[in-house]
Amino acid sequence: MDALPSRLYPTFEHLGSATSFVEDILEIIDSIALFDDFSREEIELFCSYMTCYGAPRNTCLLGEGEQGGHLLVIFTGQAKIIKRDVDDSEKLVGIVGPGAMLGEMSLIDGQPRSASCITTEPSDFAVLTRDNLSEILLNSPRLGNKLFLVLLQRMTRRLRDISNRLLPYLPETPL
Repeated sequence: MDALPSRLYPTFEHLGSATSFVEDILEIIDSIALFDDFSREEIELFCSYMTCYGAPRNTCLLGEGEQGGHLLVIFTGQAKIIKRDVDDSEKLVGIVGPGAMLGEMSLIDGQPRSASCITTEPSDFAVLTRDNLSEILLNSPRLGNKLFLVLLQRMTRRLRDISNRLLPYLPETPL
């Protein structure tokens, strides 16, 4: 595993490997339908590639426009997702809690973050870096494929949701 996570959040409480939190993670992941096909062993293996942190209230976990290369899984607490509008005002996109996976787009494409994630209460979270994802794909291709399918399903669902929300605002033009 790479040493990058300790450099990502140097001022946060370092809680160690996510393997220490397998039981908590199993409870959270059980509530996420996308992880239904993961065995306990696969979840434990997935956890071995993540590092956990604790963050206080009102802390930015992911910043809009920052270069991305990792995703987060929220274990405890709550965070708000904020996006800047064209007039530079902040718009609340949503509130997330335990089980939320954030930052997957930047993990996959390496592009800057599309939104900010700010804790609204003390929160514990795990980090999966792009390097560790590559290690999963190399060392455990079955797990890597399952994880990619989960990420793809999440991004597809978000794209569909956004398309449905935008539909009333799109001008009617013939195809």
